[in-house]
Parts: sequence; C-alpha cells; structure tokens
Amino acid sequence: MGAKLLCLVLASALLAYSVYIPVPEVFEEPWKVMFIMASFRVLGRLAEVTDQLGLVHYTKLMKLIIHLEYVPPTSDENVTVTDTKFSNVPVRLYLPRRPSDGLRRAVIYFHGGGWCTGHPGMKSYDCLTRRTSNRLNAVVVSVNYRLAPEYRFPVQFEDAYSVTKFFLQSSVLSQYRVDPDRVCVAGDSAGGNLAAAVAQQVKKKDEDSEVEPKLKAQALIYPPLQALDLNLPSYREHENSCMSPKLFMVRLWSDYFTSDSSLPEAMASNRHVPAESSHLFQFVNWSNLLPEEMKKDHVYTSPVYGSSELALEHLGFLDPRAAPLLVSDAQLRGLPPTYILTCEYDILRDDGVMYARRLQAAGVPVTHFHAKDAFHGMMSFISGPASLAVGHRLLNRYIEWLNENL
Repeated sequence: MGAKLLCLVLASALLAYSVYIPVPEVFEEPWKVMFIMASFRVLGRLAEVTDQLGLVHYTKLMKLIIHLEYVPPTSDENVTVTDTKFSNVPVRLYLPRRPSDGLRRAVIYFHGGGWCTGHPGMKSYDCLTRRTSNRLNAVVVSVNYRLAPEYRFPVQFEDAYSVTKFFLQSSVLSQYRVDPDRVCVAGDSAGGNLAAAVAQQVKKKDEDSEVEPKLKAQALIYPPLQALDLNLPSYREHENSCMSPKLFMVRLWSDYFTSDSSLPEAMASNRHVPAESSHLFQFVNWSNLLPEEMKKDHVYTSPVYGSSELALEHLGFLDPRAAPLLVSDAQLRGLPPTYILTCEYDILRDDGVMYARRLQAAGVPVTHFHAKDAFHGMMSFISGPASLAVGHRLLNRYIEWLNENL
C-alpha cells in the first residue's frame, strides 16, 4: 500500500509540475494559456523520450498527433473547398461562392510546423484559410508541401515556389477569375519563412521576365528567417519556452537540412558558421537592428566560427532560400508591401523584427505589428476548446491588413 501511495504522490507531483507553468500577467485567459503550454511541454517531452529510446522519431510522433486534427475538404454556404494539385504539388483550394463585381483577389498560403509537420487540412489551418477566403471574397491556395525528414531543403521551398509560379500563369489566374495584380503570399512560422523566400524568388525572376505578374503583398506571421545566429536576445530570453524552446528549434532547423547529428550539436552552441561566411553576420547583427527595448541588458558577442567542412556539407543554412535575412539590401529593394507579425514571448521574435527593419531601410512599405501579449503559434488557437481571444484578434488584424493592401 505504501509503494502505491508513493507512486500516486509522485505521479500527482509530476502532473502538477507539468500543468503549473507561471504565465506573464499580460496574458488573457491565464488558466487556458497555462493548460495549452503544459500540453505542449508534455508532448515535447514525450517526443523526446520516444526518440531517445529509438521507438519513434520525434517529428513522426508529432505528425501522428497532428493527423488527429485533420478535417476533410468540406464546402459550406460561403466557400467551396477541394483538394487538388498545382504543378503536381497537393493544395487545398478555397473558392468563395459570393458573387464578385470583378476579378477576385488571391492568397497563396504556406502552413507552419517547422518544415517537418503541419498540413492544410489541420482544423486550425482549415479554419484560418476558410475565414480568409470568406471575409476577403478571395481565392485561397493552401499548399501541402513535402516535409522533413523524409524530404529536406530545398524541396519545401521548391514545392512552395512551384505552386506560386504555376498559379501566377495568366491561364490559371483567368480560370479562377483572379486579378493578376492582386495576388499575395502568406504563411506562419516555417510557412512565413517560405513566403518570404518565395517573394524574393518571384521578384528575382520577375526582373528576368520569367515570372509575371508581380506579387501584390506578402504577410509573414512570426517567421524564422535565419539560422546563422541562434544567440539573439529572443533566443536567450525564451530558451526554455514551452511553445518553441531553443533545442527544439535547433532540431527543426537541422532536420530541414540533414540527418547528420553534428549539425544540431554545432548549432546548439552557435558554432556552426565557418569563418569564410563571416560577411553574412552583418545581415543579422541584432545590436544594429533591434530597438533598444528589445536589446535590454543583452550584450552582443562576436561570432565563434565553426567547421568549414560542416558548412560545405550542409550549405542550406547559408542559403537565402532557407534564410531570407541573408540577402543584401539591394536584393530587398522592390519587394512588395509587407505585413510582419512578431510575438513578445517567442524565440523567433527578433528574426521578424530585424527583417522589418531591413525592409524599411530598403524602402519597402512595412506594417510591423508586435503583439506584447502573445506567444509563438498564437494564430492557430482560433477554434475548439483551445481557442484564445488574442488568437482571434491577431487573425482579424491580419485579414484587415490583407483587405486594405491586397
């Protein structure tokens, strides 16, 4: 009896430890936020344990759990929803039923999930893209790009760009009655990374007259935009965050590029960039690019360079198609009007802030909204029991910006 009681006490203590996570006072609905954070922490630990025991790769376990949130393409009175393929890449297509006086607008959307998980058919993404289509009376193309670790960079980027290039063809735009001057790319988290990279590529190819027309806008929702410096103030402050801790982000970045375990080890200590690539640090120097209130008492330290062999083997993290912050100022000029959402309690906060600063300096019209009462992934919490008021507000702000700028 004593052993059983001891086990019960220990299990209760472990459960209480997992559930009780202090949340900042700025958060609304603190108990709901606490429960969400605790759930993510338990899921993360479960994934780590099963991975370490060699039972299931941690991303595969997450994919299994995410599959439980899948909803089939279901049309309603406002939107016709179908699963199809563009340029041989699966997409979920949302076509508004409401009459339009003229040609429609269109949004090409890339879901998040660290390039390793996620699906346009997840309930949260279906809800987000369905509402976007209905409220804007716009065509929405939600891209089901291939995922790591089965497929690695640049496959995800190539799928995203391939769909965009296909959709921008005049014959396809005409088929869906879309105005060629009112198409944008958008995405959250890893999808924001893909949207930024695709916008850069479309601009680059447009200059060579290969892709027409230009994109009207880009919307980047808490995007990861570089893997060069993983010691930014936001990485330091939120290293042990429940939603996107540093080691988890390192694993996602490294899984995007390789199965070689030496890369995440080097990235975790911020010693993965070779001296030959030192010139790239100017593009992510947070001491020049962050506002004073985000620098706080953090001190910028010069980079410690890593192995040239490692970088040569896994050049992805030095490639602007994976790290859009690494392009020159000249390459930023001429990008379309941009919306960037960053969240205070997010390890990726500083990536978005730095990109907003650099785009503004390059003359790009930028709307940067910094949510001081939000954490990473907040716009996914807009349905079901995990629905959060701040998630709805951020979604509304995003749609309002699209309505005004697309």
